[in-house]
Amino acid sequence: MSPDPNHPADPSAGYAREHRTAVAAAEEAGALLRSRIPDGFAARPKGGLGDVVTDLDLMAERLAVSRIRDRFPHDRILAEETGEHHGDGGGRTWLVDPLDGSNNVVIGLPVYVVGVALCVDEAPVVGVVHDPVAGRTWSAVRGGGAHGPHGALAGGRGGRPLPPAGPLLAWTQGHAVCRDDPAARTLRHTLEARSRRLLQLWAPLVAWAMLARGDIDGFVGYRAEAIDLPAGALLAREAGVAVRHLDGREFGCGFSGPDTDRSFVAGRPEVLPHLLELVAPCLPADPPRQPLSRAGRGSSS
Repeated sequence: MSPDPNHPADPSAGYAREHRTAVAAAEEAGALLRSRIPDGFAARPKGGLGDVVTDLDLMAERLAVSRIRDRFPHDRILAEETGEHHGDGGGRTWLVDPLDGSNNVVIGLPVYVVGVALCVDEAPVVGVVHDPVAGRTWSAVRGGGAHGPHGALAGGRGGRPLPPAGPLLAWTQGHAVCRDDPAARTLRHTLEARSRRLLQLWAPLVAWAMLARGDIDGFVGYRAEAIDLPAGALLAREAGVAVRHLDGREFGCGFSGPDTDRSFVAGRPEVLPHLLELVAPCLPADPPRQPLSRAGRGSSS
């Protein structure tokens, strides 16, 4: 039967199997994390800038990668801790962040999620964020909208005015950003001074989910990490959120290339001009371009 031109096919239907797999992988990894965290875990430093990795990261990653590999054996997978798992899936790459918020877990703060995305030729087509603590999952398929436990997400829509005290914002920066980076310091100082609150959650996917739900007004990232960006940005965009580079250019949400290409401003369309106005005086004249140190580097966790 030929397609009905008056009722075009659901654009998300082409990735239904991938969506089911991503949700299952994230939720199974989350169940493992939730079951093991009360019993303790081992942690060790990761790099020299204060990041950590736990045995929970590794166990959850193995489970999620195995689930994806079983269903799609030819696809490439980039995982936070183990890097690249080669494939020949014709430009299809899965991204797995098994524990976004490792630093939070280590200090006993229950703010962490699991993230899974599928990109086709760099563009995210499936994105999943699962919160093991609350047992909630938010997901999106390109062209099919964003959904959570209570239905469609529309955090980017609705025309809610900004409060007089300023927007409620979240902030993230990549692991390679030095503490005395002048652009990062200027951006943070400006946002803190001109917002109602500036949240620094150590788990960017949590901020993306909050933005997609409409809990916060905007999200600003400076040289953000690659592994969690596609899942979070797709979730927000499918909920109606606009995402731009700091200078207002369209943001691609890809995972490769230098981290200097991954600085962004995200917010509801009617709020975005205000946010771009906030960051405009802080733009570095000629930002340093550093290559991504490892294909599987993950979020600011």
